[in-house]
Amino acid sequence: MLPPFNQNQFSSAFTHLRPWVVRRLVPVLAAACLSSLAPVVAAGTDTALPSTGAAALAKVRTPGIKSRAKNKFYDRQFDLSGLPEYRPLQQVSGTLRQWGNNYLKDSGLIGVWEKAFRQFHPTIRFEDKLVSSAVAFPGLISGAADLAPMGRQASWDELRSFERERADASNAGSCVEVLEIIVATGSFDVRGWTFALGVFVHKDNPISQLTMDQLDGIFGAERSGGWNGLTWDTSVARGPEKNIRTWGQLGLTGEWADKPINVYGYNFKCHFTDEFDRKVLKGSGKWNERLKIFANAAGLKPGGTLTGGGELMMSALSNDRYGIAYTGMPFLTPQTKSVDLAAQTGGPYIGLTLENVQNRSFPLARGVYYYLKREKNRPVDPKVKEFLRYLLSREGQDAIQRDAKYLPLTADAAREQLKKLE
Repeated sequence: MLPPFNQNQFSSAFTHLRPWVVRRLVPVLAAACLSSLAPVVAAGTDTALPSTGAAALAKVRTPGIKSRAKNKFYDRQFDLSGLPEYRPLQQVSGTLRQWGNNYLKDSGLIGVWEKAFRQFHPTIRFEDKLVSSAVAFPGLISGAADLAPMGRQASWDELRSFERERADASNAGSCVEVLEIIVATGSFDVRGWTFALGVFVHKDNPISQLTMDQLDGIFGAERSGGWNGLTWDTSVARGPEKNIRTWGQLGLTGEWADKPINVYGYNFKCHFTDEFDRKVLKGSGKWNERLKIFANAAGLKPGGTLTGGGELMMSALSNDRYGIAYTGMPFLTPQTKSVDLAAQTGGPYIGLTLENVQNRSFPLARGVYYYLKREKNRPVDPKVKEFLRYLLSREGQDAIQRDAKYLPLTADAAREQLKKLE
């Protein structure tokens, strides 16, 4: 039996031991508390589990890029005979400065292009700062770059910044215009290399095809207008009656009829969101109120590689029979399937295939861009024009095909871009 508690004896003993407690025990307890707040660290690595911080993501992003950069992802040889052979209109010299898309450098494609171009123009030089599409417009606007290659279309903010450059106060407009040239079609299924976006559902879902208007109803919401470039267009406004929130609204019956559509997508800082918004939601930025968003993460894989937001999204969709997601083929799982898409009501419905992405018939195929600035009513800088003419030629597009990540343009698409340089 324990003796009765004597408060006076306890207080006396604690007072006697207080210096020892402060000196020895408190640091131990503090360390224990702090360690409980620290991130979990994977065995054998210094990567926190998990993390969405910029430094951690940058560290794990590089190995995947380097691995894919060395590989070829298709062996299909597309017919390039309709593309024009490159013949210089004039000899050019000087230095071409390029800021932007790192994937051109990572794969070695930019080096192939530049070496071949110098065979026609021996005195031309290149200064490249190809670290990210994010630096493209800053380089162009500041005058540090002549060309701004990008693996995505320019954002509203980037276009607005360009439009405001050297604005003429007398007419409240800009004397500089931006010229957008598509030099390649994005890849079919290569992470990083501008893969086509697709729409995916669970394999048990009876849905096999959707129109772009139906996607708007599923992913979008009531809106008062949308951005068409830098113009707010009220003609694309729509009410809530066009929202699609259950599978029954798409014609499914039985157990599916009253089931809510669970919508998955990328977070709003991701450029995939901007692309989908332009093509599906009419540039409105108005999304389904139940949209669940995803972001890249580090530290989820034993090898320390990046876990893409698309991977996390498709993992969730794999366990959700009533879900729908937009992402790309790199993240397809055995439990999910892609849906054929139609630009217009009634079709034709186009499947997400290599051929349909390359021929640009698939509605969510994407482009690889070059941007340049030009004084209004003045010709394009000759050396810039000649280099872009080379990229759009049979030789330039064949280099894309041999690299086998991006896809070569069709002859019609190349001619359309060449007209912009006139």
